[in-house]
Amino acid sequence: MNQAKPASIFNIAVIVAALGYFVDIYDLLLFTIVREPSLAGLGVDVTNKKEVIAASTNVINWQMWGLLIGGIIWGIMGDKKGRLSVLFGSIILYSIANFFTGFVETVEQYSYARFAAGVGLAGELGAGITLVSELLPKNKRGIGTSLVAGIGLFGAVAAYFTYKFTGNWRLCYKIGAGLGILLLVLRISVAESGMFKEVKQKGISRGNLLLFFNNARRFRKYILAILIGLPTWFVIGILVNLSNRFATEFYGENHIESGRAIMYAYAAIAAGDILVGFISQYFQSRKKALYLFYFFAVISGICFFSGLIRNDTTMYVVCAMLGFSTGFWAIFVTMGAEQFGTNLRATAATTIPNMVRGSLPLINLLFVNLFQNSIGWSFVKSAMVTGSIVMAITIIAAYFTEETFHKDLNYTEPEEMLP
Repeated sequence: MNQAKPASIFNIAVIVAALGYFVDIYDLLLFTIVREPSLAGLGVDVTNKKEVIAASTNVINWQMWGLLIGGIIWGIMGDKKGRLSVLFGSIILYSIANFFTGFVETVEQYSYARFAAGVGLAGELGAGITLVSELLPKNKRGIGTSLVAGIGLFGAVAAYFTYKFTGNWRLCYKIGAGLGILLLVLRISVAESGMFKEVKQKGISRGNLLLFFNNARRFRKYILAILIGLPTWFVIGILVNLSNRFATEFYGENHIESGRAIMYAYAAIAAGDILVGFISQYFQSRKKALYLFYFFAVISGICFFSGLIRNDTTMYVVCAMLGFSTGFWAIFVTMGAEQFGTNLRATAATTIPNMVRGSLPLINLLFVNLFQNSIGWSFVKSAMVTGSIVMAITIIAAYFTEETFHKDLNYTEPEEMLP
């Protein structure tokens, strides 16, 4: 197969990367969708608010730590062994972990299974975005990566309707395992990145994680690239995931399903992620597109806490608004890939989004342990303050982040320590 960059954004690499991320998101969000029925099936008293939050936080934290560790492992492997090795290896691991999740009997086993799944899931998006970024010309890579993320995010919608159709949370995990195995067959026809093969042939050192830390400029770029994505998992991991609990605080008795809220939010995120590529193309700027979506996030957050939510319908609508406002995930990950040279690109593009996912336990630490348990603030006030801190950090980081829209990716990072 010709290794030159294809002109079309609908080439096989984009399609397969999108389907890979679809399966990734299906699995990643499945726990939040089947959280209460699965915990009830393991003996957790779902009528006890504190017990449910403690158990669900434990499981999702383990999953996020798996993503964090897996991001480092797969990122390094993506630069050392190739983008395709990650796409194959990660899907095998999370398919196996998904299968075993369908047989867990305790919350502890559930947590460990989701940790293993998290390690596997960590490789999909970064490797896919890196491959697509290197195969497409620079004037189309933003749209291409947006399509990967936008199509992939509908995996959350698929997960919701799979549970609604089957009514069996264990079967949902087994179906996820089966989808992963089917995807392996499609991966066979995908070609490796020409940029990676060229760097490999030249014998240039690749995947050296220390390169992020031995140079002040690279370290600064890396940290900023992580911080600009923080609002995504605050919105999903706290506001939308616990939407039924917030509904109780806002207007009392409700019939909010957190899984349904996740489904609406992710359908809106998918729409935002597809749109953001075209917005970036229109502005000829990644940062301007980011700022626009940050503005949407602030407005949506104000709507969430302003008292406008007085019934189930408005809660679902605002969850969709919040989801759309975080539809900058594709551009955020693309910027991470564009910040660094070919010999470090997969490591960057894979670790950066997983560092953001891995930040959820730290955000939960603020939200639950500090503001609620230590200071004694209410559930709602703790969320408001946590969100304000996250958004402030993100906007400052975006201001200092460099523009990458016109950047040529055919270069490598020097190994030597620079001033």
